[in-house]
Amino acid sequence: MAQTTLAASTRLAAARKRRSFLGSLFRRLLKEKPVGTFGAAIVLLLLLSGILAPLIAPYDFDQTYVAKRLSAPSAQTLLGTDNLGRDVLSRIIFGARVSMIVSLATSTIAVTISVTIGVLTGFLGGKVDLIAQRFVDAWMCFPGIFLILSIMAILGPGLLQVIIVLGVSGGIAGSRVVRSTVINIRQNVYIEAAKSIGCPTSAMLFRHVLPNITAPIIIMFTTGMGSAIIAEASISFLGWGIPPPTPSWGGMLSTSGRMYMMTAPWLAVWPGLALTIVVYGINMFGDSLRDLLDPRLRGGLGRYSGTTKKISRQLSAK
Repeated sequence: MAQTTLAASTRLAAARKRRSFLGSLFRRLLKEKPVGTFGAAIVLLLLLSGILAPLIAPYDFDQTYVAKRLSAPSAQTLLGTDNLGRDVLSRIIFGARVSMIVSLATSTIAVTISVTIGVLTGFLGGKVDLIAQRFVDAWMCFPGIFLILSIMAILGPGLLQVIIVLGVSGGIAGSRVVRSTVINIRQNVYIEAAKSIGCPTSAMLFRHVLPNITAPIIIMFTTGMGSAIIAEASISFLGWGIPPPTPSWGGMLSTSGRMYMMTAPWLAVWPGLALTIVVYGINMFGDSLRDLLDPRLRGGLGRYSGTTKKISRQLSAK
């Protein structure tokens, strides 16, 4: 009974600590990083647009009005219509859903692969590290877009194919970041102490290594979202991404946006502007999180400056 109560109190204390950390991080983001706060608002707007697309879009993304094809922006169609008479605003909103799904799913797969490869190779070392890193070197020798298009040519276009290809590619490339962080953690004294008392490798990984790489994982996840959106737009622009009629910002730029750029410039302007704003917001949010979570960038001794000055004044007074 006492052990159960102790375990429950420990879990409660851990939950309170996480809530306190998230609250402190949110307050610091608002106070110290206004650009990052703006980026977070853009990310939130992307998520809401993707989730509520059927409710907030004025028309269905594939609803056509032949009589209104290539219509300029007006009160009925705020961003105009494309060559098939489809509302551009509705297609951009539904395109946000595609970007949201691709970015979140791709970043999740990439971070999972990066953590798995990076933690195992960085902590175990030896032949495991040697073999895995030679595979990573061979993978990264090829240009990214060439490798992605080659795999897409084998798998064929589609949303699931895009997510898998981008997730695996980003995960293998990002494993080096995790590996370098784990190598630094492995050299700490508490790891040596855990080994000296016979702590199992799995326990050391889950109790000592993974909690200490949370910050790099969060940063990789947020910055990977922007990279995934750009990569998906590039693939769709080249014709190997999301097949029509499902709207994709890159696909909108490739088809009607490129073909009717001179006669109907809004077909290229609005998808390109949406892509630019979303990727900018995600990158600013990711950079701000990096500055707040990485002690090397935020100045780890900054919080002790007040105490140092107070001690100096006391010593000088004596």
